[in-house]
Amino acid sequence: MIKTTGLRKAYGDRLVLDGIDLDVAEGTVFALLGPNGAGKTTIVHILSTLISADDGEIHVAGHDLAGDPDSVRAAIGLTGQFSAVDNLLTGRENLRLMADLQHLGRAEGRERAAELLDRFDLVEAASKPASTYSGGMRRRLDLAMTLLGDPQVIFLDEPTTGLDPRSRHTMWGIVRDLVAGGVTVFLTTQYLDEADQLADRIAVLDHGRIVAEGTPDELKRRVPGGHVRLERADGQIQTIPHDGSVASLRELFGRLDDESVEASGLTVHAPDLDDVFFALTGHNTDTNHTDIGENVQ
Repeated sequence: MIKTTGLRKAYGDRLVLDGIDLDVAEGTVFALLGPNGAGKTTIVHILSTLISADDGEIHVAGHDLAGDPDSVRAAIGLTGQFSAVDNLLTGRENLRLMADLQHLGRAEGRERAAELLDRFDLVEAASKPASTYSGGMRRRLDLAMTLLGDPQVIFLDEPTTGLDPRSRHTMWGIVRDLVAGGVTVFLTTQYLDEADQLADRIAVLDHGRIVAEGTPDELKRRVPGGHVRLERADGQIQTIPHDGSVASLRELFGRLDDESVEASGLTVHAPDLDDVFFALTGHNTDTNHTDIGENVQ
């Protein structure tokens, strides 16, 4: 659904993206991780036609972005870091405005707006100005506005930043429902647990390059430090290096049985995505740099 080859972008003498290759399957969640300044938002802005690439081939939903950007725009939706909600309008008015911009007929636009208000649990707040909405409500309204055009691909650029845990989990449920309906989601996030929960595949971006890609479990297995904490029946504690896989656990159980080791407890400790991120990039996700693309409106 999304394919890029050799994607490059520079601002002056600063190279932001240095040969990015991506291949995102239809009906999946693809998460792009990286510290601030790595180029995540620049990639989203290029793929959503907001800015142009300096080099590379890009196809989105089967359309060549350089040769047919209008078809790409018709196939995608974008929920950016900064809400597109108009605070002076009610939730219903925001959706109807978006329906007009999508060139939906009056009746169809009103029907679609009503469906989305119900789907995103915004019916009671529909007649209230968006300025009165909580952060989670604003994010749900923002995503509902994105869905008015029934996109095949949705770009979610750090969609849960600043939300409380309940609102984050609500957004996760919405994303899962979208993917179950066949939508492809391209997600950027700084919450590693969010990528772990949602993503089918993850790419780690650092200094404008993809430094690793795979499923969450594949990435975790690349990082050393996994181990099993074995508590013996005599009270002794033993730590055994381990990758946490089922096959390796079976092998370990076989060894314990062969050696007649009696265990009263066993705990598996596997590296998480925090460990992966730090090992691959050398710093935490809250490193304070600015992605030049974030300033492009």
